[in-house]
Amino acid sequence: MRPEEKLEKMGLEIPEMPEPVASYLPGVKAGNFLFISGQLPADAEGLQYTGQVGSDLTVEQGYEAARLCALRCIAVMRGELGDLSRVKRVAKVTGFVTAAPDFTDHPQVVNGASDLLLEVFGEAGKHARAAVGMSGLPLGAAVEVEMVVEFA
Repeated sequence: MRPEEKLEKMGLEIPEMPEPVASYLPGVKAGNFLFISGQLPADAEGLQYTGQVGSDLTVEQGYEAARLCALRCIAVMRGELGDLSRVKRVAKVTGFVTAAPDFTDHPQVVNGASDLLLEVFGEAGKHARAAVGMSGLPLGAAVEVEMVVEFA
């Protein structure tokens, strides 16, 4: 089953490729790699998750925020590659979590992005990863996810 079909079956719609909010591109191709700029947990209605995970938000809400970030990364993949079937491998994911000072469950939050990538791309969705805590992110976002994708 094609990635787009998997997303549809999951009840998820790929948004339009996000417009940059500053001086950068959403994605840059270099050789057979697509470098995707950090995506925030937003949809057509705007930013959906703000604040600190561990004080303002639960781990579960952080997980959903990371999942939404990954969906926006998928939108960049489709926008830059035209067809998600061109994704050969999700090589690297970095998840940034705005977290309370004593919060340590960053990996569980970023699993929201990783789990979605595995559901959509199967074996090709397995990736190297970093999950790090931050004191703040752009626009007050709770999570930001960037990734590197190999494509054919």
